[in-house]
Amino acid sequence: MTVAPQPPFSHPVEAEFARILDFYGIPWEYEPRKFVLERDVLGNITEAFTPDFYLPEQDLFVELTTMQPTQIRHKNRKLRRLCELHPETNIKLFKRGDIRALLLKFGVEDYPDMMANEL
Repeated sequence: MTVAPQPPFSHPVEAEFARILDFYGIPWEYEPRKFVLERDVLGNITEAFTPDFYLPEQDLFVELTTMQPTQIRHKNRKLRRLCELHPETNIKLFKRGDIRALLLKFGVEDYPDMMANEL
């Protein structure tokens, strides 16, 4: 479970997801690790991926996206690369429809406003 104060979330959907995890007593960490996906010849990071949440009891990283399905290609490519480089890493992508269903299930009334901004 989190300890106050809550981290500055990038998107309202992330804050709501954290609230749901807290409600069920599921421990979580917000953006705890950056995975390096690519480096240049000098060793500088040129591409990285930082999943939104880590659920330590499940050993699971969670990435949330409210992007339209036609715009999600770049994020899917990064996830595939992450799995290639770190096959031991468990990660789940919650896409727009998954998030919508989750918010509806938990009675979040202002979910349309949350879904308007892309994450």
